[in-house]
Amino acid sequence: MYATIELKKLLPTAAILLAVLIPGAMYLAARREAEPVIETGAWGLSFQTPGQPPRADATADELKAYDAKYIGDTSQKTIYLTFDCGYENGNTETILDVLKQHNAPAAFFVVGSYITSAPELVRRMQQEGHIVGNHTWSHPDMSAISEESAFAAQLQQVKDAYRDCTGAEMPDYYRPPQGVYSQDNLKMAQRLGYKTVFWSLAYVDWKQDQQPTEEYAMEKLNRRMHNGAVVLLHNTSSTNAKILDQILTKWEEMGYTFGTLDQLFAD
Repeated sequence: MYATIELKKLLPTAAILLAVLIPGAMYLAARREAEPVIETGAWGLSFQTPGQPPRADATADELKAYDAKYIGDTSQKTIYLTFDCGYENGNTETILDVLKQHNAPAAFFVVGSYITSAPELVRRMQQEGHIVGNHTWSHPDMSAISEESAFAAQLQQVKDAYRDCTGAEMPDYYRPPQGVYSQDNLKMAQRLGYKTVFWSLAYVDWKQDQQPTEEYAMEKLNRRMHNGAVVLLHNTSSTNAKILDQILTKWEEMGYTFGTLDQLFAD
């Protein structure tokens, strides 16, 4: 009898708990089901048709769920210039001079040692209106980092160094070293308030002992150019420094204008 009475008392409470917990569980399950699955790996592109966007390892819609982008509006002739800066070897000043000549904004993704070894160039980037983004402190394989605290430390150290160097706050744009990423990494970056920036146009320009000829670079970049392109170049490439004025002039003649990452992510 007492058990029956106690059970009757518990039934309303149990009903309330179920009413609260079941919808919550259903919501989480639906969210997991709707969440796009992105494989761990190095960002890759397949250029199939000249003048058209490449096929990428993830779609724009899949990346959007994690505040990540690799391409802009393909109906618009706007392109976005980005440079990865692992170290300084004398080319960045020329690159900045050319960008200033063309009134072209760019984003420079820097590692920690770049800020400490070339502070005057970092300050110039910031003072001339370019975005300086986060390329991590030590350029590790970020997909191998499972602890969010360790992931955050790689980014926070760069932010702190940038603040000490420029007196300004670093914009929350992040590019994974070597383009290596995982779905968990994208989630971590998003939770930390970062926007992850991949790319839709690049070529092999980073090998110091195998720099491409100017003719090869021009042909490769012009053939791969497309609406909404996020262009990845390396500041360490002497070829890039030599052709930048020529290539920007060519793209302007093709009707392209240069946008900022702020504009890219506003779409």
